[in-house]
Amino acid sequence: MQQTDSLTIEAGDAIARFSRLGAECRHWEVAGRRLTWGGEPEVWSGIAPVLFPVCGWSRNGAIRVGLDDHPMPVHGFAAGKLFAAEQRGPDTIVFRLHADAPTRLAYPFDFELELAYRLTPHTLEACISVQNQGQGPMPYACGLHPGFVWQHDKGAHRFHFSLQERPEVPIIAPGGLFSRRTRPVPLRGRVLDLAPDLFSEEALCFLDVAGRSVAYETPWGTLEIEAPDFPHLILWSRAPGDFLAIESWTGTGDPEGFDGDLFARPSMIHLRPGERRQHRVLYRWANRTGFPRLADGTARA
Repeated sequence: MQQTDSLTIEAGDAIARFSRLGAECRHWEVAGRRLTWGGEPEVWSGIAPVLFPVCGWSRNGAIRVGLDDHPMPVHGFAAGKLFAAEQRGPDTIVFRLHADAPTRLAYPFDFELELAYRLTPHTLEACISVQNQGQGPMPYACGLHPGFVWQHDKGAHRFHFSLQERPEVPIIAPGGLFSRRTRPVPLRGRVLDLAPDLFSEEALCFLDVAGRSVAYETPWGTLEIEAPDFPHLILWSRAPGDFLAIESWTGTGDPEGFDGDLFARPSMIHLRPGERRQHRVLYRWANRTGFPRLADGTARA
């Protein structure tokens, strides 16, 4: 299998294509409608990158483990690594990455990172599995960072929360660090009307969300997202890109002023030797004529 191979799975009239580089979903469409954005490298190089072993920025571009500092890019290194791939039938594909010499320079732990994707005619399920294959405890965070089509000038787009959330988010300090200060978000109950200027000051990072089901409403249909294993929800866009990134994170970036060990970084998950943890997200698309209810049973506004 060549590094440039595009791997495709299909279910009914749904198609999803993936790259071994980063185990990234590069294309998802249902009934001929593309849901993931097409990508513009000059705006943002990603389509739906996988985040591991950290989410967000690290202070001075490095993490500390014990007495040693290790270089760590924003969101970790998984997006730049080639994964092994195994297609398990027409609708399922599994990617795996193991620790090697380059990863140990940045993250001195032995791990297995697995991404399993399953497609149905109306859903795409992604499951991240992390196992500690070392002899000591291992801290990590992981996430999914898909960008979905957002055509600003084609009608109203709204974001629906299943439960009432705090109408404020952290201010992102220089270097991408999380400040203790907050700024308001113009929620109308559980609805956020989307406009490009919402993201003029950086991403909207909803930490420790009350509800793990949300919905992105467009003029053509609704994308429902269930992320039961991810406590943090991030919304982000960058002009002039026609995308809305709807990100699910288990961890956060370094807080402003934090200079501690990776084990002490907020929201990190600690695995015992041999332990494995899974994190699942389900994306469900409904055409304009069929709006499913959110997972808690409430109807949309």
